[in-house]
Amino acid sequence: MTRLPGLPRLPGPTCDHGDVLALEIAGDRIEAGVLGADGAWRHRESRPSDSALGSDSIIDALVDCATELSRRYTPVAAGVAVPGIVDERTGLAVFSAHLRWRDLPLPRWLADELGIPVAFGHDVRAAALAEAQFGAGQGSRSLLLLSLGAGVASAAVLDGRILVGGQGRAGELGHLVVQPDGPSCPCGGRGCVESLASTTALLARYREARGAADGTTGGAAGGGTGDAAVDAAEVVRRAHDGEPAAVAVWRQAVAALADALCAAVVVLDPKRVVLGGHFAETLRVADLLPQVCADLSAALAERLTVQAPPALVPTTLHGQAGCLGAALLARRG
Repeated sequence: MTRLPGLPRLPGPTCDHGDVLALEIAGDRIEAGVLGADGAWRHRESRPSDSALGSDSIIDALVDCATELSRRYTPVAAGVAVPGIVDERTGLAVFSAHLRWRDLPLPRWLADELGIPVAFGHDVRAAALAEAQFGAGQGSRSLLLLSLGAGVASAAVLDGRILVGGQGRAGELGHLVVQPDGPSCPCGGRGCVESLASTTALLARYREARGAADGTTGGAAGGGTGDAAVDAAEVVRRAHDGEPAAVAVWRQAVAALADALCAAVVVLDPKRVVLGGHFAETLRVADLLPQVCADLSAALAERLTVQAPPALVPTTLHGQAGCLGAALLARRG
């Protein structure tokens, strides 16, 4: 188990009922923590969770983690944040293509296992809640969190409240169609933002472009260029260094994200846009996040007319927003 870097003591009102357990399924890992009644973390850790082994393996890993921490710290409540389509009202993890599950009553299972109440939420909405209270969104009652990674997602906080939507699916900017004749998307559509701007799409399109430039098979890793180990952050770096193939695919990704943000700004009028997610953390480590924020800010400003461009800022929670949001869900009850 790997210990995570510390977060500052949480401000604001504290829970007077005891410690709470926080759990987030984040890609191929489980982020977990125990938040004390005084607003300070008792414990935090990250555990691997191999999605390739299927949903049963992930659920087993989650339950094992929750059970172990509950025995050690005896929390009075738990919060769990998961990706995909989530119905907080019925307590169902409705669908996740990445985790390969459908209609799972996850909070009920955890509550039965742990013997404590379990609050449940969408990972990006939970992260937006944390950003609004303790992260880059502090001081703004209206913000949009844009989460970048293997997928593209978003969540909105309007007048201090998370926007859930009539069917619990508000914020699916990743599946907003911005290029109707564009590439196919795992959702079944074409030209969705996710098919153009996720890290998966960025790498695939870069390798195709490199392969075309080199006269090799575009589907091969790196197009035969020896770039099999290149990640999405390196593609962004190469784009800023002027490599033609990287410039082309990065411009297309930025355009797709800016088109989606433009629609969100027109409809929701957020005062601030926070750039987060696993890709944002990778970019931060590579010292590229400020440049990416500048790229998106400029592209968004070009598209807006009568609307005032919102401030576009990087997350300050450094990959911990989802777990922190899960703790807040548990603390709220």
